[in-house]
Amino acid sequence: MDLESGSYINPAKRQSWRSVVMLAYQSLGVVYGDLSTSPLYVYKSTFADDIEHSESNDEIYGVLSFVFWTLTLIPLLKYVLVVLRADDNGEGGTFALYSLLVRHARVGFIPNGQVADEELLAYNKKDDHLGLLNGDPSAPTGGAMTAPWMRRLLEKHQISQRVLLVLALLGTCMVIGDGVLTPAISVFSAVSGLELSMSKEHHKYVEVPVACLILVCLFALQQYGTHRLGFLFAPIVVIWLMCISVIGAYNIFYWNPHVYQALSPYYMYKFLKKTKRGGWMSLGGVLLCITGSEAMYADLGHFSQSSIKIAFTFVVYPSLLLAYMGQAAYLSQHHVIQNHYRIGFYVSVPERLRWPVLAIAILAAVVGSQSVITGTFSIIKQCTALGCFPRVKIVHTSSKIGGQVYIPEINWILMLLCLAVTIGFRDTKHLGNAQGLAVIIVMLVTTCLMSLVIVLCWHKNIFLAICFVVFFGTIEVLFFSASLIKFLEGAWVPIALSFVLMTVMCIWHYGTRKKYEFDVQNKVPINWLLSLGPALGFVRVRGIGLIHTELISGIPAIFSHFVTNLPAFHQVLVFLCIKSVPVPHVLAEERFLVGRVGPKEYRSYRVIVRYGYHDIHKDDLEFEKDLVSSIAEFIQSAGHEQNGHVEATENGDEKMMVVSAGFRFHEERAVEPVEAPGPSNSKAMPSSPIPPKKTVRFVLPRSPKLEKGTREELQELMEAREAGMAFILGHSYMRAKSGSSLIKRLVINFGYEFLRRNCRGPMYAVSIPHASTLEVGMIYNV
Repeated sequence: MDLESGSYINPAKRQSWRSVVMLAYQSLGVVYGDLSTSPLYVYKSTFADDIEHSESNDEIYGVLSFVFWTLTLIPLLKYVLVVLRADDNGEGGTFALYSLLVRHARVGFIPNGQVADEELLAYNKKDDHLGLLNGDPSAPTGGAMTAPWMRRLLEKHQISQRVLLVLALLGTCMVIGDGVLTPAISVFSAVSGLELSMSKEHHKYVEVPVACLILVCLFALQQYGTHRLGFLFAPIVVIWLMCISVIGAYNIFYWNPHVYQALSPYYMYKFLKKTKRGGWMSLGGVLLCITGSEAMYADLGHFSQSSIKIAFTFVVYPSLLLAYMGQAAYLSQHHVIQNHYRIGFYVSVPERLRWPVLAIAILAAVVGSQSVITGTFSIIKQCTALGCFPRVKIVHTSSKIGGQVYIPEINWILMLLCLAVTIGFRDTKHLGNAQGLAVIIVMLVTTCLMSLVIVLCWHKNIFLAICFVVFFGTIEVLFFSASLIKFLEGAWVPIALSFVLMTVMCIWHYGTRKKYEFDVQNKVPINWLLSLGPALGFVRVRGIGLIHTELISGIPAIFSHFVTNLPAFHQVLVFLCIKSVPVPHVLAEERFLVGRVGPKEYRSYRVIVRYGYHDIHKDDLEFEKDLVSSIAEFIQSAGHEQNGHVEATENGDEKMMVVSAGFRFHEERAVEPVEAPGPSNSKAMPSSPIPPKKTVRFVLPRSPKLEKGTREELQELMEAREAGMAFILGHSYMRAKSGSSLIKRLVINFGYEFLRRNCRGPMYAVSIPHASTLEVGMIYNV
């Protein structure tokens, strides 16, 4: 993302092998921190107390077989070979899948969508990345026959649209919940290595305080961003992967060279046959070997498909297999299942290396936790942009990397919740049960959404989608059942967190939609604006008046309410709509959609500013310049459709034009002398000379191509800009209509209003000077 120009540059395209290898190296520190630290707690959680002790190696071999095939089928087969192809203009994650479905089936939850939005370059990008399954990707396949009826089903029935939205929000809530649980279990498991150097009685008083101290420091450092220390992340993870690989290989050759036999699926069958219900319940611990796999897809926008695939296939995957096989080889010769608290990663580490490995493990756990926390900030930013989460303060910690954000309120809430579960559970078993359920629900959501993408976006045969959802869904449902059965043993935590988050998100989304529907029902027709004039006592004052509205057509009710009480408005009137569209990025030259409101003589314009859910909103000064420049460009280009501008008709009352903010007024700096104050009767005091006053005037560029009417209109816009801008903002109060149901009254009068009063204001209003702001209060009876 180029922050200066606002244009999107996809790093995943047309790169040399050297660039791909470098991105693969960097991805190790950002994407695979969580996944690479899973050997710290997988065996410890699996053998907690669900499996009875046995003198044979059947249980150990069975668990290793499950770990191997789980790592092979889910991260390698599902994500690397299939899911990573479903990128949304280079971006990944739950909202990327939902965004693809929104654009192809028109089931979006953004109320002020426009036909003109579908003309965006990112909107129309071809999404078929799986052409290899059916030959030519451009040729229609069997899915082309099945996609229309499925699309009609989603577009016709609101219940299916709501189910789809709830599914996407559920996955989002679980990702946020993972932001609480991953730092807790990663840091706690890394610190648990201290148990081998002290007695159990002393260890339990040291482990929790040390883990909490590390967590507090981790969250306290978030405000400084990761770009200052990010260069250390990849080396730390690389050193960690080298450590577990070497230790794993040593244990294999020293303790049990025949442990590779456990990779046979036969040992999974033998394990379940022997352990029965206990073995099934222990699969919740096996599930933890793939925690962090979703990050491969969620962090796709920072890297490329090739780099993420190379890093996992040739570095992470072999290292993890060696680590798990090495632990199994050691445990097969040391039956210490009775002392389950000692069954962890460190017991298989040679005694001389335990302290250095402990230090590296803590650093790797911090890196993995950092990646999950940053991902949580990113997905909350997406939800906020698309109107599914209350507005929060978003701080961009890097001026060069657009994806690095920091949200203070969320950061401290995550820290408190993370400390609470660490202190409350105090063991890996309960933390693992909680994290496992959150992870598997996210994967189930991805599987369901991915099956729809295969049919609706890639236009493949529905049989292919059914095979995908049945094969991977069956595996994930098996793990889901094993995790859900431990609801009272820690698995209730992600359910409780997601319930609270889902309630907040649904209330905010519902209230936002009702507010927009009220605006649409109460908007004033343009004929009302045309009837205003001096005969009715209305006057025009100097300057530009910016009226913010969510409407894309018509006059907002707040403006009529304003001029009714104060019969005056500015010489240049701009109805400004800032909205998000279901694409990750909008090109700078496509951002502004400009049109007239009424005749040319009224100097009234409508400007619609479109942002993607990953775009960065510019500061007020730069935004004002681009806003005025886009209006000037529209004035200059009006009536010249042959210039290549995209045009659209909105509701038949206005013609909108996509313009770039390329027009620039020339600035002339003048120095005005300042008169010294006259003499007074008081005693003369020495005074410093008064510096001359500097002023800036805007001058039209000298162009013989400008017609007289166009030049006059631009001149008036220039004079209005010099006079200054005033921002007219609506201050709404939501109330449920009389006769509404009890649930609606609770949601609107208490839930939504509580969130509105305690959340941040709109991003465009944060840095507006109070002296230039006019707030118009209105009561919305919805």
